[in-house]
Amino acid sequence: MRYYLVAGEASGDLHGANLMKELKSLDKEADFRYFGGDLMQAEGGTLVKHYADMAFMGFVEVVANLNTVLNNLKFCKQDILLWQPDVLILIDFPGFNLKIADFARKQGLKVCYYISPKVWAWNQKRVLKIKRSVDHLFCILPFEVDFYKKWGMEVDYVGNPLLDAVAAFKPDEDFIKSNQLSDKPIIALLPGSRRQEINYLLPTMLASAKNFPEYQFVIAGAPSFNAAYYDQFFTEGQTVPIVFNNTYNLLHHARAAIVASGTATLETALFHVPQVVVYKGNPVTIGIARVLIQIGFISLVNLIMDRLIVKELIQGDYTITSVENELRLLLQDKPYRDAMLKNYELLDERMGMPGASAKTARLIIQYSTK
Repeated sequence: MRYYLVAGEASGDLHGANLMKELKSLDKEADFRYFGGDLMQAEGGTLVKHYADMAFMGFVEVVANLNTVLNNLKFCKQDILLWQPDVLILIDFPGFNLKIADFARKQGLKVCYYISPKVWAWNQKRVLKIKRSVDHLFCILPFEVDFYKKWGMEVDYVGNPLLDAVAAFKPDEDFIKSNQLSDKPIIALLPGSRRQEINYLLPTMLASAKNFPEYQFVIAGAPSFNAAYYDQFFTEGQTVPIVFNNTYNLLHHARAAIVASGTATLETALFHVPQVVVYKGNPVTIGIARVLIQIGFISLVNLIMDRLIVKELIQGDYTITSVENELRLLLQDKPYRDAMLKNYELLDERMGMPGASAKTARLIIQYSTK
């Protein structure tokens, strides 16, 4: 079959790549065309547009780049029509993908949506649009099934694909040496994959490093940037190692982490690394979000557990002092650290077993061949 996939950010690229791998194992004639990234490209097929040209996060940022967003939408629609896939697979990225879903459904194409848009967080009436535009929705968070049932929509819960990625991970024994890291314990810095995230979050992360000389801070570099891009954030005389395409090895070796809100918070928890979750953005964007958002947490860890497991420092609360205070608790307060690790074990139980990518692939093929 011909599969057209649309992923608009780094996490979508990861999930898309794992899904493609499983689709290939079940469908020897699988032919892929997609918006995605390097991981999906490594699985074969044709990369039409890289997510680095698409990832704008926040109300103000989207408006500021509206022409680019609209051109990407137009191009995606045209390319889908020209290629005429057997099934369209949309991966998260709802601001873009829900528009593509609506268009594709009107063209009579089969639409599968992998990783539910977070409609439970704000503007829940978007569920009605999903019901109109999507043939099959595959959810990866346990509480989403009950949420959609309240709206009269049946969905498939497939487990979480991060479990697949973590289960498949094999530590690199030469990671420390090959990245020229010292023997000091590591504090991992995960400032996100989007330019605006890094601009807002990384300076405060780096400013905290000087007060923890017994540790080495290491940046997980986003694949869409190079090392030179990160140089602008270093103060005079400061050198902080950057590792690319190696986040799991970094987490495997980390003693603690400072993590941008997003998928990485759950990945960090699955590696049982104590963390502080941070987020800062355009003040207008954050102000609008606080009015609209209907949930009590921003971290996936806290959302899944429905209680505070990891500290969240958002906007004005995200300061050098607050980060340093939380790091000291994570590193030096044994009961505090042990409580977080114990909660990670409970999170593991709630998340279940690996196999989300394989289950989703089977269902997509099953639904698309009916």
